[in-house]
Amino acid sequence: MTNTLPTEDTDRDLVLTRLLNAPRDKVYQCWTQPDLLKQWFAPKPWTTPRIEIDLRPGGGNAFVMADENGNEYPNQGQYLEIVPNEKLVFTDAFTGDWAPSAKPFFTAILTFEDAGEGKTRYTAVARHWTTEDAESHKKMGFHEGWGLCAAQLEELAARI
Repeated sequence: MTNTLPTEDTDRDLVLTRLLNAPRDKVYQCWTQPDLLKQWFAPKPWTTPRIEIDLRPGGGNAFVMADENGNEYPNQGQYLEIVPNEKLVFTDAFTGDWAPSAKPFFTAILTFEDAGEGKTRYTAVARHWTTEDAESHKKMGFHEGWGLCAAQLEELAARI
């Protein structure tokens, strides 16, 4: 797999890279199976009570996160590219079958590279529409939140 993604943040990209102690097929499964996604997707103590995915280019996804008080935060998007065990690309610019969303914020580019010995180099790029959106996402705690979720993802992928 050729990785042409940025290795450090640019003015519109936020990048998180982790070496996960889990095989990439398991890490990929945790991103593509709703029952597994629910177990790690939100940083604890938040939860993800509902996830729907139509895993195909053009297919929609809906992730509902809930805070510790039960307040729900729905997020809809659409898959753009799917390379099993290697890459997932999705965006909130569309909500499925190319229906535009009200306010696009970012596109996620996830790569899963075999790092040998059952490990995965996991890279998540959040590519924003504007530098202001990137800065807002950074202030919302992108690195901390996505970092916590990556640790939860690693823990689950290592035991399934």
